[in-house]
Amino acid sequence: MGRERVAAGTDEPGALNAFRQFFALERDVLVLSLAMFAFSLGFQMTNRYLPEYMVALGASGFVVGLFGTVGNVVSAVFPYPGGAISDRIGSRYALTLFGLVSTLGFAVWLVAPALGTVTVAGVAIRPWIWIFVGLFLAQGWKSFGLGATFAVVKQATDPSRLAAGFASTETFRRTAFLVGPVLAAVLIGFHPEFTVSFRYVLAVAVVFGVVGTVVQHVLYDAGEDSFGSSFEGLGRIKRDLREMPEPLRPLLIGDTLVRFANGMVYVFFVLVITQFYEVGFEGTVALAGFSYGVDLSPATFFGYLLGVEMLVALLSMAPAAKAAERVGLKPIVGVGFAVYALFPIALIGGPEVLASVMPLSWAMVLVFAFSGLRFAGLPSHKALIVGPAERGTGGRVTGTYYLLRNTVVIPSAALGGYLWEFVSPEVAFTVSAAIGVVGTGYFLVFGREFEAYR
Repeated sequence: MGRERVAAGTDEPGALNAFRQFFALERDVLVLSLAMFAFSLGFQMTNRYLPEYMVALGASGFVVGLFGTVGNVVSAVFPYPGGAISDRIGSRYALTLFGLVSTLGFAVWLVAPALGTVTVAGVAIRPWIWIFVGLFLAQGWKSFGLGATFAVVKQATDPSRLAAGFASTETFRRTAFLVGPVLAAVLIGFHPEFTVSFRYVLAVAVVFGVVGTVVQHVLYDAGEDSFGSSFEGLGRIKRDLREMPEPLRPLLIGDTLVRFANGMVYVFFVLVITQFYEVGFEGTVALAGFSYGVDLSPATFFGYLLGVEMLVALLSMAPAAKAAERVGLKPIVGVGFAVYALFPIALIGGPEVLASVMPLSWAMVLVFAFSGLRFAGLPSHKALIVGPAERGTGGRVTGTYYLLRNTVVIPSAALGGYLWEFVSPEVAFTVSAAIGVVGTGYFLVFGREFEAYR
């Protein structure tokens, strides 16, 4: 019943339609979606600010890069162990376990400053070390469901409407990406000292984690769920690597280069605002006949910039998915890749150029609005990944694709951190943009269109 509604409701894949579909879902899918929203909200409130938090706790730029690389490792290797655990204890208890682990990760980040420097066997463990520990825990819940989500959308949607189907699901999930950073910005504004105000954010994330875990454990009924029964270990992974559909290979190569480029600088976006430019926002906002003075610190301003980025993403995904039905998936994905590739150079150099015609803070707003367009191609990108898969294999094909891509991307943040710390931020971002342009060009030349969109 739920799948029929998703398939039938994608004629107009706008934001409001996505929410109408959400409330028409079967109970278990609804519960899982609510849990996904809660954990995405908690993670997005905290993750983008962690580099600034680490620097405040004494970490160097290179250590921040290593943090990004560890995050890449987690993203690459966690899904398969998550499937193995699901096989052993069942989906309901596995979801609860991963929810508790993620909540514990938020809590570790919360108490890290209070732990201070601890000496173990003559080795000083500084507070920022606990941010790494918390990362392994906080991403626990994210280890579930990537391949399954792709497979469900593929099965529920006509092949020629895949981008629209992904636009509907992605619109709801990305709402947490919009709300999280903005809520974090509000909380950070409550105290002038970042290490204090950011702990308010982490405390709220812990609350969201607890609520999400309790809701999914109490309401989710996995009596008919067979998700955990298909994992067959390393042998299955090797077969999936050999059997990856041929049309995915040029997409995978181009995507990997683009994501490697993005991974080099992603963790430094907050530091560009708070340390490289040290730009906040001062102005007057008129509303309902009243004027309000606004004075935002760089850290607070960054949260609102992320909100601008995600607002543009939410507004552009559905029209881009609709456009894909006319021009094909490949051009839309190519545009998204191009924005990914150009954003690093736009962020590190663009505001200074634009500052000649507008205030620096408004230049930053414009640059992050441009960044939001990279998500416009995301539904089409997902459709292009899962489209060539045979029916019933969408989850495995997706898992294989992301395993390969994320494994190659692992060292990117460490490379970016080295360039940031020992060469210069400008060089790090320029090299990132160059690699992204190469990946985009490769895809545009060799990438193949999904037949249903020809």
